[in-house]
Amino acid sequence: MTDEQGALLRRLRKRARLTQEQLAERSTVSVRTIRRLETGRSTDHRLRTLHLLADALGVGTEERRQLTDTLDRAPEDAVVGPPEPAPSVPASESPEAAPVAPAVGPPEPAPVAPPDAPASELPEPAPIAPAPDPPESAAAAPVVQPATPSAGVLADAAASLAREVRRRWQREEGHRRVHDPFPLPVRWQPAPAGLMDRPENIQRLQPGDTPRALRLSGELRGVVAAYRSIASGRLVILGRAGSGKSVLAIKFALDLLAAPAAPVPVPVIFSIGSWDPTTTTLRDFLAGLLLRDHPHLARRVPGGSTLAAALVDADLILPVLDGFDEIAEALRAAALETLNATSCPLVLTSRRDEYARAVRAAHAPLVWAAGIELTDLGVEDLAAYLPRTDRLVARGGEGDGTGVWDAVLERLRARDTAASTRLAEVLRTPLMVILARTMYSEAPGREPEELLDTARFPTAGHLEEHLLAGFVPAVYRRRALERTDGGRGQRYRDPDQALRWLGYLAHSLSQGTHDQRDLAWWRIGQNLRTATRVLLTVLVSTVCMAAATLLVQGVAAASGHGEPIGWGASVSYALLVGVCSGTAFGITYAALTVVGRTAAVPSRVRLRLSAAGRRTGRRPVRTFLTRFGFMLLGGSVLGVGYSWSVALMSVLKIDYALSRTELMTIVLINTLLYGLIIGLTAGLVFGTLAVFESPMDITAAATPIRLLSVNRTAAGRQLLVLVPALGLGVVLCGYAVVFLFQGLLGTLLWPLRGAVLLGATGGLGGAAAHVLVFTAWGQWLTVSRVWLPMTRRLPWDTVAFLEDAYQRGVLRQAGAVYQFRHIRLQRHLARTYRE
Repeated sequence: MTDEQGALLRRLRKRARLTQEQLAERSTVSVRTIRRLETGRSTDHRLRTLHLLADALGVGTEERRQLTDTLDRAPEDAVVGPPEPAPSVPASESPEAAPVAPAVGPPEPAPVAPPDAPASELPEPAPIAPAPDPPESAAAAPVVQPATPSAGVLADAAASLAREVRRRWQREEGHRRVHDPFPLPVRWQPAPAGLMDRPENIQRLQPGDTPRALRLSGELRGVVAAYRSIASGRLVILGRAGSGKSVLAIKFALDLLAAPAAPVPVPVIFSIGSWDPTTTTLRDFLAGLLLRDHPHLARRVPGGSTLAAALVDADLILPVLDGFDEIAEALRAAALETLNATSCPLVLTSRRDEYARAVRAAHAPLVWAAGIELTDLGVEDLAAYLPRTDRLVARGGEGDGTGVWDAVLERLRARDTAASTRLAEVLRTPLMVILARTMYSEAPGREPEELLDTARFPTAGHLEEHLLAGFVPAVYRRRALERTDGGRGQRYRDPDQALRWLGYLAHSLSQGTHDQRDLAWWRIGQNLRTATRVLLTVLVSTVCMAAATLLVQGVAAASGHGEPIGWGASVSYALLVGVCSGTAFGITYAALTVVGRTAAVPSRVRLRLSAAGRRTGRRPVRTFLTRFGFMLLGGSVLGVGYSWSVALMSVLKIDYALSRTELMTIVLINTLLYGLIIGLTAGLVFGTLAVFESPMDITAAATPIRLLSVNRTAAGRQLLVLVPALGLGVVLCGYAVVFLFQGLLGTLLWPLRGAVLLGATGGLGGAAAHVLVFTAWGQWLTVSRVWLPMTRRLPWDTVAFLEDAYQRGVLRQAGAVYQFRHIRLQRHLARTYRE
C-alpha cells in the first residue's frame, strides 16, 4: 500500500473515532495488518481485506474507490495476493443480466464497466473471484504483479491439493455407485426466507441498489451454476435426513474441479460434526483436517505456519462444510455465530430442522448466505429408477419381462391404500431408495411387495427400521468380487458376526455428548475405560522391559560379561524391572491422557538422514526445547521406577544387614541419579530426532489403509533409531551425571559393564514400550489387533474387516478416516448393539 492510501486509511479511522484495536475487532482484520497498511509497509494485501476495512469504517463509494485504488496503481515491485476481478455492472445494467460470480471453477468472461461509468453503479466484486479475461480498457482491470516465491509455493500446493481431492472424490463417487444405473434425481428449491440472509446482503449490494431475483431452483448437474449466481459465495444446502446433501456436496466439488486448470480456491469437503467452536477456531479446525488427510501439508512456510494453515489463511480453500446438524446440539448456535464472524465464501449442509433451531438460538442465519432446500422424490422418480436396478425374473417359468418392482410401483401410483401411501412417504429420500434397492433388487429371494404388509409395518417408522436392519445382512450375503487397496479379495463374513462387530464400532462413536462420524483407526479403543487403557499400558510396557532385561542378561551371561546369577534370579530380576518400569510408563500415560487430555495421532513426519529431505521449515531450537522438556519429565518418572527395581533387587541379593537410614539413603540417591540419567537421555534423544524429520508426501494420506501402512513404517524406523540412540545416551549421560555429583552424594560408581547393560536394556525395552504405548500405530496394534479381538468385540484381522465393510458399501471413506454410509445407519447399528 502506498503512503497516500495509508494516510487515507489512517484519516478515515480517526474520523470514525476508532483505535486500531477497535477497527481490528470490528473488521476481523488483524491489528498488525492494519498497522502495516497505515504505515505503507504492506504490499502483500488482498482486495477483500480493504473491503472489510471499508465496511467497518462505513465509508462512501468514492472513498472506498480511493482506498482500493492501490491495486490499480501498485508499483512494479508490489506484490498482491490472488487476482481480483474487475468491478462488474449490476444485473440490471448487464446486457445478459449475468450475476456476479464467485471465483470457483473455470473463469468466465464478465461484463466490464466502461471507464466513465459512475462509481455508484459498481457493486462490490466477489471476494475470491479469479481475474477475468483482460478487458479492452486497462483502467478497468487490476494489474496483477509477479508473485513472490511464497505465493508460488502456495499456488503449487493448491494445484496438487486440487488434483488429489478430485481423484479422491471421483473414486468415492464410483464406489458409492452414484451413476449405477444413473444418479437419482436430486432437486432443490429456495429455502424459507427466514433461513437466508436478505437478498441485498447475499448480493453484496451498496445502499440503494435494487437486488435481482436469485434463481435457486434446479437439479444435481446445475449446482455449480446456482452457486456462481451468488455474489457472496456463501450457500446453505438444507434437506431431510438421507435427502442427498452429501452426494450433492461431492458433485459440487467435482464439477468445480473438472476444469483443466486447478480452480482457486480449491473446494475441499470437511465433515464438521466433531467441531467444537468454543475450543477450536474455524481456521484451526480446517487446517487440522487438512493435515490429517494430507500430511505433506505439515511443511512450514515463511512465518512459521504450516502449509495447510497458509492455504486457509490465503483464501485458497473453499470450505464445503458437510454435516452442520451433526455438531452437538448445545454447540450449534455457537458454531453459527463463529461462521457469521467470518467473511470467506463457503458451502454448508445441514438438516433443515436442526439448522432452523440454530438460527433461532443465534438470532440470525448464516450471514451473506443464500439457501436451497432439497425436495422429495416422487413416484415417477421411483418408477424410472427402481426397475433398472433389478434383473428381470421369469414368472411362472416363462421370461415375460416382469420386474420385481412392477407390482409395487403400480400400487404406489394408485395410492389406493394406506400401505401404499405410507411406502411412498418412506421412499421419498435417496437413502431409503438405496436401502430398498440393496435388499430387493440385489438380494435373491426377496419380494418388495412385503413392504405393503400393514401387519408387519403399521407405521412409516417400522418400514424405515426394516430397511435399515436389512441392509447389512443383504450386503454380507451376496458374493463380493472387488479387491481392496491392499490386494486382498473380499472375504465372506457371517452377517451376524458382521452386525456385532459393526455394532461395536458404531457404539464406540456414540460415546460422548453426541455421535461422532469419523471412524479413525487410531481412535478405535479410545472409548475404553481409562483404567483399562492404563492397565494395558502397564502390561505392554512391563512385557517389553522384562523381555529386554532377560534378553540382555542372557546374552551377557552367555558371552561371559555378566554375573552368573542363575536363571531363577534372572527371571525374578527381569520381572521386577518390568513391573516397576511398566508402572512408571502407566503413570506417564495416565498423566498425558487423563490430566493432559492428549491422544496419539498418526505421525505426519518421517525420519530422513539426508539433509535434502528435511525441509520442514520448523524452528529447531524451539522444537528441541519443547520435546526435551516433555521427555525429561517422562524419562525421569521411568528412571525413578527403574531405581526402585534396583533397590528391591539389591535388598534381595545383599546378605548383610543395612540400617534403615542407610537403605533409604541409597534408594534416594539412586532415585535422583537414575531419574536424571534416563530423563536427560530421553530429552536429548527425542529432541534431537526433530532435526531428522520431514513431512510425508501426498500419497501417504490417500486412504486410511495407506496412512496406517505409512505409520507402521514410521514406527519401525523410529524403533531402529531409538534402540541405539537410547542405549548410547544412557551410557554417556550416566558418566556426565556421575561426574557432576561425584563427592556431593558420596562415592558414586558407574562401571562400564553395568552402564552398557543398562543402556542395552533401556534401549531395547524403552524403545519398544514407547512405540507400542505412545504412537498411534502402537496403540492400534495393542488395542485393535489384540485386546478387542481377545474380548470378541472385533475380528482378529481388523484391517481386512474394515476394508471389506468399505467395499461392501457399509462404510465410506472421507479422507484418512472411514464413516458409516449414513448417520441413521450408524445410530441403528449402535442401538442394536446396546440392546
